[in-house]
Amino acid sequence: MASTKEIRSKIKSVQNTRKITKAMEMVAASKMRRAQERMRNARPYAEKIREIVANLSKANPEFRPAYMATREVKKIGTILVTTDKGLCGGLNTNVLRLIANQVRDMEGSNVGIEYTAIGSKGLQFLNRSKAKLISQTIQIGDTPHMDVLIGAITAQLEAFERGEIDAVYLAYTRFVNAMKQEPVLEKLLPLEPAALTPEEKAGNSWDYIYEPDAESILNGLLKRYVEAMIYQAVAENMASEQSARMVSMKAASDNAKNVIGELQLEYNKTRQAAITKELSEIVGGAAAV
Repeated sequence: MASTKEIRSKIKSVQNTRKITKAMEMVAASKMRRAQERMRNARPYAEKIREIVANLSKANPEFRPAYMATREVKKIGTILVTTDKGLCGGLNTNVLRLIANQVRDMEGSNVGIEYTAIGSKGLQFLNRSKAKLISQTIQIGDTPHMDVLIGAITAQLEAFERGEIDAVYLAYTRFVNAMKQEPVLEKLLPLEPAALTPEEKAGNSWDYIYEPDAESILNGLLKRYVEAMIYQAVAENMASEQSARMVSMKAASDNAKNVIGELQLEYNKTRQAAITKELSEIVGGAAAV
């Protein structure tokens, strides 16, 4: 049995750990509210531009942009969005599992994959996996900025335009609520009617008149569409990160509280046993005299 001094040391250590996890829980809760607000503010724009592009995909313009061109898939690009920091439960593990499944499926089809990493955890995973990495951006902070993301994104878009890759996928964690975050792997390019939601498919057919010309309008709009989808994915991932961290730190704080209670009970038992032993020795000594 451990001595009372050792138990007191363990209790002190767990108490210090609990203070840290409790502080991290409160910080994550504060950041979560701001991240959720930022994510919800960006959703209307992302939904509207998706609706417009969905209508464009069903139209018959005189110009067909490169982002809508379908071809035989021999190589794909994947934009992987993860966190820069850990201590957020299985958030990164779940989305990285999707990537591992994608690699396994593509290897079976002899399709190559090139990656763009947004976030340190994804970059570390891809380096360990010896995956082909064409661009990266890390340490993006608590607020996503398009000027920070645009460089890494452009590498994938230009590769698609040049025909070096035949499809672009986006992997991130979608925010559902504070207790649930859903890993997502969705096809970003080329934009196909088959990729639209049932509501978008059921809509009427649209056609447009373009001024000054269809090429400049469609190329610019579709580039804004891709940027909006990636910005929204990063915002969703940040909200998911803070929610998962808050839940993880709360669980860690609760577990530390339980451990302290168990150690305190063990300390009391050990202390009581030591007192009983001393009393027994005193009574035995008195009886011997």
